[in-house]
This record gives sequence, structure tokens and C-alpha cells, in this order.
Amino acid sequence: MPTVNRFADLHADIAAWRRDIHANPELGYDVQRTAGLVAEKLKEFGVDELATGIGKTGVVGVIKGRQTHSGRVVGLRADMDALPILETTGLPYASKVEGRMHACGHDGHTAMLLGAAKYLCETRNFNGAAVVIFQPAEERGYGARAMVDDGMMERFGIQEVYGMHNVPGVPVGEFAIRPGAFLAAGDAFTIDIEGRGGHAAYPHNCIDTTLIGAQMVVALQSIVSRSVPALESAVVSVASFHTSTDATNIIPQTVQIKGTVRTFDAGVQDLIEARMKRIVEHTANAYGAKVVLNYERGVPITRNSEAETSFAADTAVEVVGERRVNRNALPELGNEDFSFMLNARPGAFIYVGNGDTASVHHPKFDFNDEAILFGCSYWAKIVERAMPTA
Repeated sequence: MPTVNRFADLHADIAAWRRDIHANPELGYDVQRTAGLVAEKLKEFGVDELATGIGKTGVVGVIKGRQTHSGRVVGLRADMDALPILETTGLPYASKVEGRMHACGHDGHTAMLLGAAKYLCETRNFNGAAVVIFQPAEERGYGARAMVDDGMMERFGIQEVYGMHNVPGVPVGEFAIRPGAFLAAGDAFTIDIEGRGGHAAYPHNCIDTTLIGAQMVVALQSIVSRSVPALESAVVSVASFHTSTDATNIIPQTVQIKGTVRTFDAGVQDLIEARMKRIVEHTANAYGAKVVLNYERGVPITRNSEAETSFAADTAVEVVGERRVNRNALPELGNEDFSFMLNARPGAFIYVGNGDTASVHHPKFDFNDEAILFGCSYWAKIVERAMPTA
């Protein structure tokens, strides 16, 4: 297989790019160094068009095939941002920036798409145009939406778009995908409670926001178990509970609670928001407190289109064989802002195995460089199979 063989030759270079990005993590839209590296490499490879600043700090490269009369344009997307986590891997290329690390593998995603871009620029064995998309702010900030809102799809004529993410626990050299809803919608909520603070020895003179907040946390957990139909999937998780004081003898004036809601169905999403509003307001009223609920609709469902999912699975099979491609993977309640691109164009999101590593968002996570060969080969074959030459 010449595609796979070429990436075996390029493996050391791609791994070096990945480790350089890993050592210099950047957050959100503030990915100037990474975006600069990407733009420099794409220019060096000889892309036909290079654009920076798409969706604030995104980078886009256009690679034309040796033939273009098909008029086909296929987009491939990788994410560039890191996470605000203190790395504890002890690796030689560990993060140089305290409190930041590539704990989700975006360094690997970026490096693999760069490797594919280099190959596609060398061979151009396709009829149409490949658009390589390097996105900021996947973890927070809705970078995919920003690129779409910036007119990326129309500007570059993208007709279909594909995304890929590593997944720990799946062996290297295996892929997983499913048609339809693959990853959940992700919403965020903040609850601000104001009571009457005072001395902890005299709670009868106070309106105890800690007690009220604790009652809300317990009640919120009843939404999924008692309001959502048993055959539907949903999660309501409280992730943060902060009082306005950390003293042992003060009942706090205010409490703030934050969390996330994950759903696969718009009706369930509406139901949870409505139930949450009733629980929060009635609990606060019962104790005489004031409350404000801010419920933010966030990342939509990552929904793979049928034809493109079948095509993506067939492409993965061409790389690794039928037995190593799960075509009907279970849906997951994680979310992925590539969904904004899938809402704009048909396409598919696929998982590539990362092997037996720490989970994503863990301080010991590291992208497995053994996955590079398979991810790069998949990207290249998506382009060559979608736009074959005559």
C-alpha cells in the first residue's frame, strides 16, 4: 500500500511536529504559535491557497488535485488547542507551560492532518480540491462555529467535511464510527443563589445558601431518573459548588453552582431545562432566597450523515481491514464542536484508536504516536477515494 508506506517514511517527522506542539500548548483562540507552525508547514508543502485568521485564529489550506474538473471539494478538520491541566507525564517533550497541556490529543490531530497535507501536496492523485482545516478553541469557545460563521464553507466551496479524534481504550489501528447521533449536545448551567449571611452559631437569623444549594444539587439528580423516559439518554452533572466564604464560622451570603447537561434529543433537552428551572426556583422560594439560573445551549449533537458515514467506514476498511472497523459504535455523552461543521455540511466524525493510555483530559494522557500511520492514511484515502482521477 503506497499511501501507508509513504507515511511510514514520514513518521519520524510527523511525530517530531506533534511533540513540538505538545511541549508548547496553547488555549482556546490563543493558538498563535501553533497556527503559525501550521501555516509555515503548509506553505512549505506547497498548498495552492493558504488563509489564516479564519474564525479568529484558524488556518485553512487548499490543495488542488492533478485534475480539478470534477468540481468536488472535500474538507478535513483537525483541532489545535490544549487544556488548562497541569501535566504529570514526565515525558521529555512534556508541556513547557505550567498549568497547560495537550490532554486530549489535539497535538496528534494537528500533526496527522499536516502529514496528510504533505502527502497530498506531493502526490495530488485526485480530481478536485482538498481543504485542510486547522481549528482553534474546540475545548472551549466554539471554534468550529466561529470558522463556519466566518464564511469558511462558502469561501472555499466545501461540499462535505470529515473530522477525526483519538480514543483511548481502543487498540491502535482500529476505527469506530456510527451513522446518526454519535456524540451528545452539551449545555452548561450556572445557578446563583443569594440568601442572608451571618454567624454560623446563629443560623436562625440567616437564610443558609449552602443548605439551599445542597438541596438543589440533590434534587437536580432526580431529573434524569424521574423525568426523562428510561429509553432516552441524558446526564445532569454538577461540577462546581462555590460559597462566598471559606471560613468555618460564617454562613455565606451567596453560593454559585455550575454544571453540564448532555442529551441526544431536543425534546429531552427542553424537558431538562424546564425541570431545572422549576426545581431551582421553587427550592429558593421555599427557603426565602433569591436565585438566578443561566442555562446556556452549547454544542449541538454530533450527527453523522448516512452516506458520508458509510463512505468514511469503507475508507477506514481500506486502511486497516473490515475486522478493525466498528461501523456501529455506541453513541457517547461526550460532545465535540465539530458538530457545528456537520450542521453546515454533510460529513462524518470518526474515532481512531489510541491504545492503552490514560483517558483524555487526564494529567498523564499522551497521544500515541503509533496511531499516526493510520490517521494519516485515513485522511489521504478520504481524499483519493472521494475524488478519484479518471
